[in-house]
Amino acid sequence: MVRLLISTGEVSGDLQGALLISALRQEAEDRGLPLDLVALGGNRMERAGAELLADTANLGAIGLWEALPLILPTLKLQSRLRRWLRHHPPDGVVLIDYMGANVNLGLRLKRQLPGVPIFYYIAPQEWAWRVGDGGTTRLIGFTDHILAIFPEEARFYTARGARVSWVGHPLIDTLTEVPDRGAARRELGLEATVPVLLLLPASRRQELRYLLPPMAAAAAALQRRHPRLEVLVPAGQPGFEGQLVEALAGAGARARVIPAGEADRLKPQLCAAADVAVTKSGTANLELALRGVPQVTGYRVSRPTAFVARHLLRFNVSHISPVNLVLEERLVPELLQDGFTPEAIVAAVEPLLDAPGSARCRQLDGYVRLRAALGDPGVTRRAAATILDQVLATMPSPSPLHGCP
Repeated sequence: MVRLLISTGEVSGDLQGALLISALRQEAEDRGLPLDLVALGGNRMERAGAELLADTANLGAIGLWEALPLILPTLKLQSRLRRWLRHHPPDGVVLIDYMGANVNLGLRLKRQLPGVPIFYYIAPQEWAWRVGDGGTTRLIGFTDHILAIFPEEARFYTARGARVSWVGHPLIDTLTEVPDRGAARRELGLEATVPVLLLLPASRRQELRYLLPPMAAAAAALQRRHPRLEVLVPAGQPGFEGQLVEALAGAGARARVIPAGEADRLKPQLCAAADVAVTKSGTANLELALRGVPQVTGYRVSRPTAFVARHLLRFNVSHISPVNLVLEERLVPELLQDGFTPEAIVAAVEPLLDAPGSARCRQLDGYVRLRAALGDPGVTRRAAATILDQVLATMPSPSPLHGCP
């Protein structure tokens, strides 16, 4: 029996963890290998076949001020995890994204279980951002193998002495289901010719506060300018639906909020039906691009967090959208902090609603280059095979029975 501990947090980590868990189970089954998967994650990982030690999907925030309410739950989780590790030491550990918590966990595990291999899958994007004079998360010191999803990520960590395998981006493996636009619209109850705006404001609760109001106001303004515009808003997490409905109605937007569970199932149809999307920065940017949806992205945090990041930590990043980071160009419009206003969103969206327009065509052409840069299908199986190969190589061989040759 091989026991793996998989640790992640937030909605995007839960999604990537679920894809990896499915691949690990398939790979183990092909090898006839009994596998015990224990996870810090969310319900997607549990449905994929892991025993959920704790639900961390809601323990995500960006910023110092925003993270304060999560300190006590995080300390309780760490105490519970330490007790579990004393009685159930794993044969391997896979850390997925979730930088702060996973870096702390990796450092502690390397001290307590030095012989257990630690993998980092979807590592912190140090190749894309810098704090101060270029400090690092120290993950090279405790990670035995980095499974890189971006080519530049692989080059960055290889140059610094890490053992790295570039496996490609796991979203590539989710593109097998590409619904027809007409069929998707019929399933969603949309007319064939109406313009459709997809809003993706939040996967963290703080984002409902900072990103939803300007998005809702922009949707209302766009509907005044384009009276037939349909607005679809999938809930990023269960429990977000009420706040989404209230904010959109309060701004005067006519919008359909899709419950979180249904939104997961309908994600391919929503992308196929949409003409344009407004989204927070993150994994959703890549998914929209890979599914061919022109987009505008943005982000806001509290003013204290923005001040600390800009003036004290000297946080610096060339782009916030992963699409732009991979292509090293400003393909997708980005609106940050005080620039993330309803007026700016409307101004950026309108050129993308023009079907033959140059802005729309430029994004779609760029998406073709992005797709070529993210690797070939089979990403999660390559990652799973690498993990199991290395774990098995470090496990002690069973002792032969007495008297056997």
